[in-house]
Amino acid sequence: MKLSRRKLLVSASVAPFLTATSARAEPLKIRTSYVVPVTNWAPMIVAKKELAKHWGKSYVMEADRYQGTPPMITALANGELEIADLAYSTLGIAIQNAGISDLRVVAEEVEDGVPGYYSNQLFVRKDSRINKIEDLKGKILATNAIGSGIDIAVKAALKKHGLLDKRDYTVLEAPFPAMAAMLKEKKVDLAPGVPPFSFNPFFQNECNVLFDQTAGIGRSQFAFWAMREPFIQKNHAALVDFFEDVIRIERWYLDPKNHDEVEAIASGFLHMPPDRFGWVFRKKTDYYRDPNARPDLEALQHNVDTAADLGFFKSSFEVKKYSDLSLVDEAVARLN
Repeated sequence: MKLSRRKLLVSASVAPFLTATSARAEPLKIRTSYVVPVTNWAPMIVAKKELAKHWGKSYVMEADRYQGTPPMITALANGELEIADLAYSTLGIAIQNAGISDLRVVAEEVEDGVPGYYSNQLFVRKDSRINKIEDLKGKILATNAIGSGIDIAVKAALKKHGLLDKRDYTVLEAPFPAMAAMLKEKKVDLAPGVPPFSFNPFFQNECNVLFDQTAGIGRSQFAFWAMREPFIQKNHAALVDFFEDVIRIERWYLDPKNHDEVEAIASGFLHMPPDRFGWVFRKKTDYYRDPNARPDLEALQHNVDTAADLGFFKSSFEVKKYSDLSLVDEAVARLN
């Protein structure tokens, strides 16, 4: 009886320890976000998770789709998202307008306007008689979300030509897949094209490119991943594992020898024939992506200055103070 009681007491004292150990051993849940499949990394990474070495061990990843980058700010603030796929425009909105001062730029996604690579295009119908930016006065412009990266780039370009939002033109929001139809049906007079939607046959055959995004903001760190500092500090080791896997998978996609399989994966996401994806991850037809996932902070600083000048947030700020590249740097050191 004494022995049985002693065993019972030992078991009771060990149980909380075992429960705590088991809880700590659970993989870290990382909820990521994206707007455009194929162009944004998150769903593509999930599609090749067999290349990951740490998935299911130190972390697990989810990829959730959003209409644009502004709604991700709300999700971050509410603890519904760990990695926001933000644009340069929404960084200042998150930090200053939403008060998320612990936000940190942690990795690159895509750069727009790098010489030799793609820049977002702004389309008008060939029969619209719109031949220059000044011709957009009094017209209706489409955007995916007010305050998004392409929205600010367009407004910056128009401002350089004397046209101001609300005073000289109207902006309507629409999802990227609907842009070609909106322009074709003459519901709008100008529509943005981002890969893969910019390769829509209507855009290519019945429209002209009036200008591209560089007309407004030059080279841009168009999209990047951002996280909150407390989450980084608490889970640093697991996050380095995560970025090691992410960069390994991204490099696989960027390797030309894998392009046939890449086309097949892209086809599955967008339900189009694989031969419609000859543009993906290639120069001239796609964005630049850094193989080490390091963002261009100098370009990002310029972009933030432009967004502040347009009044999207109170004032500019030093981007480096809101950046933490330690995760990608440690991950790259492992891979190299």
